[in-house]
Amino acid sequence: MEIRAELKYSKSHEWVKEDGDVVVIGLTDYAQSELGDLVFVNLPEEGDEVAAGDAFADVESVKAVSDVYSPVSGTVAEVNEELMDAPESINESPYDAWFIKVSDVSETEELLTAEEYEAFVQSEQE
Repeated sequence: MEIRAELKYSKSHEWVKEDGDVVVIGLTDYAQSELGDLVFVNLPEEGDEVAAGDAFADVESVKAVSDVYSPVSGTVAEVNEELMDAPESINESPYDAWFIKVSDVSETEELLTAEEYEAFVQSEQE
């Protein structure tokens, strides 16, 4: 399981990267490995509002459909349209396969450091 030190993490298994005044959000390596092979992604539209703790997308694997939650509140500034045609890229490279970029961030959930997230994942597996 890969956990990148430069990112922050949510307890619902999304990664967060601050890029200037924009926040980039994707699914963690742990999340994609638990979900299995992803076959479909449903994303919001540019300009949609997202709220911290609320689902903004869903992913469909051969096992089930799962929600993807926003760790921040704000406005969707950009959507990674490539995921629509290639959802498997989330499995192949989860930290490059971002879902959305959020601007006008007004609220952020409590985010975990890489070390805190690793400990959290281990506690869930026990």
